[in-house]
Amino acid sequence: MQAKKRFSVVNGFLLLVITATMQLPVLSHAAELVRIDRIWDQAHHNAFTDLARFKGHWFCVFREGTRHVSDDGSLRVLRSDDGLKWESAALIESDDSDLRDAKLSVTPDGQLMLSGAGALHDPSEGSHQSFNWFSDDGFTWSEPVEAGKRSDWLWRTSWSNDGMAYSVGYHTGDPTDRRVRLYESKDGRQYDVLVDNLMIDGYPNESSILFLEDDTAYCLLRRDAGSKTGMWGESKPPYTDWTWKDMGARIGGPEMARLPDGRFVAAVRLYDGKVRTSLCWIDPKTGALDEFLALPSGGDTSYAGMVFYEDHLWVSYYSQHESLEEGAETEFTTAIYLAQVRLD
Repeated sequence: MQAKKRFSVVNGFLLLVITATMQLPVLSHAAELVRIDRIWDQAHHNAFTDLARFKGHWFCVFREGTRHVSDDGSLRVLRSDDGLKWESAALIESDDSDLRDAKLSVTPDGQLMLSGAGALHDPSEGSHQSFNWFSDDGFTWSEPVEAGKRSDWLWRTSWSNDGMAYSVGYHTGDPTDRRVRLYESKDGRQYDVLVDNLMIDGYPNESSILFLEDDTAYCLLRRDAGSKTGMWGESKPPYTDWTWKDMGARIGGPEMARLPDGRFVAAVRLYDGKVRTSLCWIDPKTGALDEFLALPSGGDTSYAGMVFYEDHLWVSYYSQHESLEEGAETEFTTAIYLAQVRLD
């Protein structure tokens, strides 16, 4: 990989921009990393991203805090017209919780929905509360709306073809109760439990769901106990019965998308050998995971957002690799990156 470094000024901040090119033939398909930009590093720890197109603009969200886990987490919203120059659109803060793992989706009625969870400073009545915020422009946001049961972390919301919202909530309270529930909602405001226990062992937690044209649902799910390998789920309406396959690989921060040609692509953290954020193909029949492009990353990294736009896969993620390269005197520990990948 060849990389060129330059500096640019964004909103008065001097940012290092890295442009890199990489070609890797995998599964008879080529992938080329045509551009990668460091778009934000203003907090000490910048992490857990998501990406969306809304009303002709790019939006990227992530957590800002002192450390990977700290009491001062807030959710930063960035906006861009072209994916190159970014401005801060909003900062969502909480007095009683560490806000974490921001996710974006567009509601059927045309609002931008921001989802996240608050790790409560006072855990006496529960460890976490999931929230949703709503906006018409990405700058002005509603008050937080509680989503799901206390101590259930609704990690990502996906919308079905008929406009229903679905989210897998994993339990964060009682350590002896490691169940995951499937929630559904008509509007992203009131969530009801559709499946009380998806019956997956090995501490299941983070997940991503997508829906096909025939309404088949697929779920990419992380596990952190036992074999720690990811799980691949499939279900048909009304999504009360699921079949699960062991993917045979440990993953973190799962996100996936389906390309116009029908292929399934995932962005995950991989743990075999060097820890990295990578793009992988998924075989929907078997759940097999095949890595085809490791993004520049290392150390504390992952939690990607993906949008396929104008024949490119745009990927937001965070990483510590430049901080590790530059040494302990650097001003940041993790930064937010945006990659553009051309797929054959």
